[in-house]
Amino acid sequence: MIRGLLLATVFLTRIPVRLPEELDERDQGMAVAAYPLVGLVLGVGLAVLAWLLGVAGLPPLPTAVVVVAALAGVTGALHLDGLADSADAWLGGHGDRERMLTIMKDPACGPAGVVAVVLVLLAKVAAVAALLDAPGGWVALVLAPMLARGGCALLFPLLPYVRAGGLGEAGARHLAGSQLTVTLVAGVVVSLVLAGWAGLGMVLTAVAVLWLGVWLMRRLLGGFTGDTAGALLESTEAVVLLVASAMVIGAQG
Repeated sequence: MIRGLLLATVFLTRIPVRLPEELDERDQGMAVAAYPLVGLVLGVGLAVLAWLLGVAGLPPLPTAVVVVAALAGVTGALHLDGLADSADAWLGGHGDRERMLTIMKDPACGPAGVVAVVLVLLAKVAAVAALLDAPGGWVALVLAPMLARGGCALLFPLLPYVRAGGLGEAGARHLAGSQLTVTLVAGVVVSLVLAGWAGLGMVLTAVAVLWLGVWLMRRLLGGFTGDTAGALLESTEAVVLLVASAMVIGAQG
């Protein structure tokens, strides 16, 4: 599992990690099972960063901007790129599967992609600012990245990987299903322990976004690609944070 965690860290972040010299395709399947663990580590890092900025006296809104920028930076904006490519493809492909796959391979970012990225980043900043202004809001910073990456990992058993030779092909072919089940169940337990009913609400929100994403990908592409996985991850993260902020504000009222 350690090898899978290291490989997942390389796949999902720009954190410098020294990999074992010999890796095989089974390690890539194990890496998928470790996606939620990488998300948990990222979430803890974001919560610590937010706390440090708060101690330094930075108000919630600027802190939220720094936190969201830090998350984009540590992941190399990889998933945001997938979101942009997916938005361009879904709006520009007009329902034609091959055209959508071709658009996703185009490195240029169209207007739909720009709008999608801007909206997601604005949603995250607004949600994080609201959470930081409420007692216990930091918990959502820990859970959202974990739940988003857990949803991304669930694409592998739920849908075929449609791009031959893509980065996710080996992970899909050699998926470590039992290990993925363990990490997903552990993620749900962590959510309930840290946030109680609010944690359950965040889990159910992530499941709802996953269900919608799977439906769209199956209908439009017959499966998923690395780009659509990134789009699902970013969308889940944003929606979970928004729902968490709404629950926190509702509890205060």
